[in-house]
Amino acid sequence: MHEHDVIVVGAGGAGLRAAIAAKEEGADVAIVTKLHPVRSHTGAAEGGINAALQEEDSWEDHAYDTMKGSDFLGDAPAIETLTKDAREDVIQLEHWGMPFSREEDGTVSQRPFGGLSYPRTTYAGAETGHHLLHTMYEQVVKRGIEVYEEWYVTDLAVTDEDDPEDRTCHGVAAYDIKNGAVEGFRARDSVILATGGLGQVFDHTTNAVANTGDGQAMAYRAGVPLEDMEFVQFHPTSLPSTGVLISEAVRGEGGILYNAEGERFMFERGYANNEGELASRDVVSRAELTEINEGRGIEDEYVHLDMRHLGEERIMDRLENILHLAADFEGVDGLEEPMPVKPGQHYQMGGIETDENGETCIEGLYAAGECACVSVHGANRLGGNALPELFVFGKRAGYHAAGRDMKTAEIPTGPSARSEAGDVSPAVEPGAIEPATDEDAVADGGQTADPTAIVDQEVEAERERIERLLEDDGTNHADIRADVQQTMTEYVNVFRTEEGIETALEDLQDARRDYQDVAVEDPSRTFNTDLIHTLETRNIIDLAETIALGALARTEFRGAHWRAEHQTRKDDEWLKHTMIAWNNGDLDLYYVPVILDGESKTYEPVDRSY
Repeated sequence: MHEHDVIVVGAGGAGLRAAIAAKEEGADVAIVTKLHPVRSHTGAAEGGINAALQEEDSWEDHAYDTMKGSDFLGDAPAIETLTKDAREDVIQLEHWGMPFSREEDGTVSQRPFGGLSYPRTTYAGAETGHHLLHTMYEQVVKRGIEVYEEWYVTDLAVTDEDDPEDRTCHGVAAYDIKNGAVEGFRARDSVILATGGLGQVFDHTTNAVANTGDGQAMAYRAGVPLEDMEFVQFHPTSLPSTGVLISEAVRGEGGILYNAEGERFMFERGYANNEGELASRDVVSRAELTEINEGRGIEDEYVHLDMRHLGEERIMDRLENILHLAADFEGVDGLEEPMPVKPGQHYQMGGIETDENGETCIEGLYAAGECACVSVHGANRLGGNALPELFVFGKRAGYHAAGRDMKTAEIPTGPSARSEAGDVSPAVEPGAIEPATDEDAVADGGQTADPTAIVDQEVEAERERIERLLEDDGTNHADIRADVQQTMTEYVNVFRTEEGIETALEDLQDARRDYQDVAVEDPSRTFNTDLIHTLETRNIIDLAETIALGALARTEFRGAHWRAEHQTRKDDEWLKHTMIAWNNGDLDLYYVPVILDGESKTYEPVDRSY
């Protein structure tokens, strides 16, 4: 068994920053990751980092833009923490060697991004995430932080008290991809989940193949509520053939969207009369799909994004990698012709419920980054706010997990924070919604209070589960995963209907039943991707179900959540977070109020227009 004070699961931006902070606080910290750190999906982030760096700008304006972008479903303490800390943390990155793009006078460049009232998005060409990842990994290496790479964490070792708020996380069980061993990692203090997004729930996504929502699913099975899972961001500009992202930076620099009739539809069709292409992402994605659905799309599938007018010099300086992506995946020369784009699943606003310090309701368990929900982004994330979330809340989680005395969090967590019980359609039987697991255990762990024994018990359970998957005959996971991805893309996408969501839930129950008979065809013990993908598919099913349940329950149109039957935002009913928890054999859907009271003001909801 491996033992450390703090164990960080995941090595993207949030995980690396958490590990650095915990190390700075004096902890013996280790990172356990199924990928080499610089292969993490943070490296695919292209656009930039929002921070109020200029004298003419302010964190208060950044906070208001973020709250408005969230469609007033973000929590003010989290939003203000992000916007206040971002400036200091961007400067820290610059001091660590982050190669930001600069103006001729040497100042860090900032450009406009969707939904911002000021051009506050710092960037490093169109490869900001790549440079961010390498900059922080250098700091991890410099500090001698131990990295267990190509170890896939499959479950948490958590005690099994009836109330999740009485439970404690003592470590994790992990599968060594290189040799097939299952071993325990005991955390003397805390575990921090930083496992990223869940894009593989959908079949057209900008996310990497490894983004399967592992952290959210593990926390869910352990009893931590998942918050606002219905809010899924679909990025307006992904390549039709692959889902590869075309950065919002193209529109930030002045790129234009056209339909098949040559109309600049964001203006000419009235979708965003003031901001046009730089409206928030949910607005632009709906506009594109409306154009396609009404017959003004190109080949009935996509629209055009044109940057030719920016000129070769500007494109090569700031957007060079976009040219390579368009050429490699679509055979299009962005200097000579417009690029085909359509919406693709991009980001999960919801996730593991945490407070501003990254704590969940289970003692010793933290989460940060996209797998967590603080909630900064509410119903819709602004472009340029994901990367500061990684290092602001990754840092805070690392410090707090390692024992730093920090300001008491204002955001409550756990079932005790509920304000009212939720309900789902009679067409869905909540009792039939169960995590896709082979066991009846409510949480991972045992009755014993000995932390080492709890980790050992979880390791043994995972060994037995993996052996069964390798030795039994049964259904291949790939068919189940494909069914889940297709039903989610068809019924729980940008446009949603009650009938469609209920159909998706029925399909997901079929997938859950099929998964009970799943088996792995490849019997090898080294680099067995068939086994890894089979384990991941369990997580995909669990999370798809929470997304669909939240979408069915929320009967309004807010941010990224569009409902055909409910075409208005209902502030009198729905200024609350949707919480879905799995505990004691029961699914629990309930609500927690949104916190709109900030440091010096209350954010009053107003009509959201661009």
